[in-house]
Amino acid sequence: MTPIQVGLLSIVVIFILLFARMPVAYVMLVVGMSGFAFLTNTRAMFSISVQTMYNTFASYSLIVVPLFVWMGYIAFYSGLSSRIYDATYKVVGSLKAGLALATIAACTAFGAICGSTTATAATMSAVALPEMKKYKYNHSFATATVASAAILGVMIPPSVIFILYGIAAQQSIAKLFLAGVFSGLVLMGLFMVTAYLLALRNPELAPPGEKVTWGEKIRAMATGGVEVIIIFIAVMGGLFIGFFTPTEAGAIGAFATLVVALARRKLSWKGFTSSLTDAVRISAMIMFLVAAAAIYGRFLAITGLPGGLARWAVELPLPPVAILTVILIIYLILGCFIDALALILLTVPIFYPVAIEIGFDPIWFGVIVVLALGMGVITPPVGANVYVVAGVDRETPVMSIFRGVWPYLLAIFACVAVLTVFPQIALFLPKFVK
Repeated sequence: MTPIQVGLLSIVVIFILLFARMPVAYVMLVVGMSGFAFLTNTRAMFSISVQTMYNTFASYSLIVVPLFVWMGYIAFYSGLSSRIYDATYKVVGSLKAGLALATIAACTAFGAICGSTTATAATMSAVALPEMKKYKYNHSFATATVASAAILGVMIPPSVIFILYGIAAQQSIAKLFLAGVFSGLVLMGLFMVTAYLLALRNPELAPPGEKVTWGEKIRAMATGGVEVIIIFIAVMGGLFIGFFTPTEAGAIGAFATLVVALARRKLSWKGFTSSLTDAVRISAMIMFLVAAAAIYGRFLAITGLPGGLARWAVELPLPPVAILTVILIIYLILGCFIDALALILLTVPIFYPVAIEIGFDPIWFGVIVVLALGMGVITPPVGANVYVVAGVDRETPVMSIFRGVWPYLLAIFACVAVLTVFPQIALFLPKFVK
């Protein structure tokens, strides 16, 4: 067998094992090591595997992962998410589909201090769903809104997905963060339009909430809104002016969130220790996944498959947009079965050379990949966000939530189309960073 054939066979083996419900990290680790041993020898395989594993866990750039993860858990255990929702609810809750609009806006704001789509889904489910049920919102509409809007948790920086893409593609994490700002706001706007149109078509889906005075709106924004703005500016402002690196931004973000929580006296000792425990658990999972993917990526590199696939894509009699569409469809299909973190590490070594070869900007392509992964977390059968929401709200069947997300899925497609036609939306801020 030629090296490229071995690489193709490894992909088939990986998907067979994934469909058999084997853990993703172990699958990539075993297949990568086995393939490396087959193409070289056992001694070389162990040498490169040990070296790659050590370099991953010792990587300075990956320190940012546990820092941003901890930042999100501090916000969760200190009740900051509740204050964010209360602020957005007071501002737009009285409008048609107001609570849904408030939920979408709150997910956007919480994304500025979280970086995880599932954490955003879990947090906002606990905070927003009781209010929407109180005002007789349709359960399918309410839960689908939370599950879909939670995608904004990884579009708005800081984002663990952007960090992993930056590491896999060797791109600036600071530029990727900045590319997600306007792109995330566009997606937020499209989600809001979707929710409003659904309520306009069927008012019984989302009755309006109580009217709130301007004084109450200002007071709510002064509590929940200002805190998020302070943390966001502390992180992104320093990155934008080049005052500190993304890794240092993680430390600043975690520190700023901790200071806000302590200043509000809302973080108990139990909440503090729980935030550390959860952050360590999630970070260890992510780090091992990155290490396993790095070993598999080294194996793919010696097969020559990524470069061969890129040359084949360029030679196709198709315009770049058509090739991008094919890549998005593949992501949509794979996202139905594979977790987003694993999928980005598995596919970037394959699709990134193709994107660069046909002339796509690597930062812009990163935003498109994150949007594509967003489709996967709300589509069956995996649909991580949907299962998280269903776990919090045990009254709504999972399939009912899946049926409700399709309008939001179309909004994600619309966002991809907008960014394809107007790539400067994603690329405007990154051009100010070296």
